[in-house]
Amino acid sequence: MRLADMTWPAVAALDKDTPVVIPIAALEQHGHHLPVFTDSLLVGEIIRRAEVVLSDRVLFAPLMWLGNSAHHLDFAGTMSASPRVYIELLSDMVENFLTHGFRRIVVVNGHGGNNVPGDQALFEVRQRYRKRDDLLLLFACYWALGSRPQEVDPSIEQQSMGHACEWETSMILAIKPELVGDYRRAENIDQAGAFDPAHRAWITKDRSAVGHLGNPSVATAAKGETLLKLFTADVVDLLERVAEGGGAR
Repeated sequence: MRLADMTWPAVAALDKDTPVVIPIAALEQHGHHLPVFTDSLLVGEIIRRAEVVLSDRVLFAPLMWLGNSAHHLDFAGTMSASPRVYIELLSDMVENFLTHGFRRIVVVNGHGGNNVPGDQALFEVRQRYRKRDDLLLLFACYWALGSRPQEVDPSIEQQSMGHACEWETSMILAIKPELVGDYRRAENIDQAGAFDPAHRAWITKDRSAVGHLGNPSVATAAKGETLLKLFTADVVDLLERVAEGGGAR
C-alpha cells in the first residue's frame, strides 16, 4: 500500500499493527560517473520491488530524498540537512505515524550518512514513549541485513558497501544505465579507513579527491541485478517478520 495514493479515511481504517515503512536516502555527489540521485534511485527500486511482494500487508510512505550529506558538500550538486535538523525531521516523521495510531515503524535507509542521525532519532523517540510496551521502531540499511553477495556471485569483489563503488555502479547499470558515465577508467580507491575499526570524523575529500570510494571499474549490470535481488529479499524478510510478529518484542 502506498500512502501517497490513499485517502485519509482509508489510512485511518488500517490495522494499527500494519508495518509502516519510511524510505530515506540522499541527493549528493557520486563521483564522476554516477548521478547525484543514486542513493534515492537505489532504495526506491528496492522498495518498489518489495511492494510487489508485500502487496497490502505493509504501508509505504513516500521516499524522503533529503539526507545527512554534509561530508559531501565540497562537491557540487550535494544537498544536505544539518545533522540536528535531520534528527528532528526523522523524529517528526515517526511521531506523525504514532499520532495516527501505528505501532510498528521501519525506517529503510539508502545512504550511509543517515546511519548515525537515524539511529539517534529513533532512540530519542523511544525515550519519549518509554512507558509504552507496544512499539516497534526499527532502522535498517538495505545493504546490511545479512546478504553476502560475493558468496552468491564470486565475481563481486567488494565485501561491503562503498560510495559510487562496484556495488552502487552495478545497481545503477541494472536500472538506469543511461545515467552512468565512464566508470571503467575510474581508479580503485580503498574504502577501508587507515584507523579502522576506530571511527574517524571525516569529510569525503579526506579520503577521495574525485568523490568515489571503492572500485567502480569492475561493475556490471548483471552484478547489479544480483545485488538488487539479494537486498530486496533481505528487506522483504525483515518486513514479513515485522508484519507477522505478535507484538513489539
